[in-house]
Amino acid sequence: MIAAGGNTRRRTLVALIPLAIANHAVLAGNRITVSLDAIARGASPFTVGVLMSLYAVFPMLLAISAGRVTDRLGARQPMLLGTAAIGVGALLPLLLPGMAALYASASIVGVGFMAFQVAAQNAAGELGVPAERARNFSLLAMGFSISGFVGPLAAGVAIDHFGFTATFALLAIVPFIPLVVLLRGRLALPGPVTPSGTHHHGGVRALMRHRMLRRALLLNAFFAVGWDLHLVFVPIYGARIGLSASSIGLVLAAFAAATFVVRLLIPALSLRITEHRILAGALFVAGAAYVAYPFATSLAALLPLSFGLGLALGTGQPMIMALLHTHAPPGRMGEAGGVRMSLINTMSFIFPLAFGAVGAALGLAPVFWSVGACLGAAGLVARREAKV
Repeated sequence: MIAAGGNTRRRTLVALIPLAIANHAVLAGNRITVSLDAIARGASPFTVGVLMSLYAVFPMLLAISAGRVTDRLGARQPMLLGTAAIGVGALLPLLLPGMAALYASASIVGVGFMAFQVAAQNAAGELGVPAERARNFSLLAMGFSISGFVGPLAAGVAIDHFGFTATFALLAIVPFIPLVVLLRGRLALPGPVTPSGTHHHGGVRALMRHRMLRRALLLNAFFAVGWDLHLVFVPIYGARIGLSASSIGLVLAAFAAATFVVRLLIPALSLRITEHRILAGALFVAGAAYVAYPFATSLAALLPLSFGLGLALGTGQPMIMALLHTHAPPGRMGEAGGVRMSLINTMSFIFPLAFGAVGAALGLAPVFWSVGACLGAAGLVARREAKV
């Protein structure tokens, strides 16, 4: 458990956020670089969908175990190993150009960031009393918004001006910063919350019997679908309508900028509106944005759509993380976060494959409309929950 005082916890949280920004910027930049490199090599939408799914397949399988390891060992070791994996994965396409390296890079960067994120989110919850958790998660989420803006934009500009090789080199350098900080061991990160050898009675099934946890995880899965498919299909759609890599990066950066803006407002909104009402409204807006996407055929039209979608989907992570941390059984927040991450990555693995096949067969418009319908249906579930 954390023995540090309030000031030390706050300083640790402030130091944690730049580390998260650096690692997430590499993930976000790697995704657009890998997808555009594959498209430049002639990859179909289905192949790009497979590549994007690889960011999720190993996290899908390993996230629950990563959460339990975080509960038992504390945050530092999983964050350190995850950061190292991100660096190795980003380096591979530089050393071994070709589709095989792109597949390997997506897999390794995905599992590395999962290990880092599960531990970092658990640390954010532990670095404060219950009343501070929504603020902590909002601050961490705003950090991810910054990196979600910087990563794709920097990668797109680097691709246009220096090519794919130089962009992969840039991405491989960034993880050294958090790696050095974590190796020095000076951050007062949370230690173990579950003693070694302690068993989680009932496992995941016991966690899923908690009604609030179950509903929060379900809604989070739909937010993840909306988020990830935007990252997958905007590069494909942008390339098809003739946008440059910089323009595609700008569209993705507009989405990230909007998530930052809305996360600034979440603490004030949560004082006036219940969590489920906020989540329901966000899902309805996101669904409408997806329905409108195929009608936007220029950068000027795509930017406000992407920004509006970011405003909607940006509410999901901090609100749901606060709910999970509140309702998870004592000593099992890391495991609950791992279940959340596993479910997110299950959706991130299945849906890009499924919608990539739809996009290859029928075009991208049915993909956008289907995602919009899914998000609208999830909004109805959240609205019912708000009335309970």
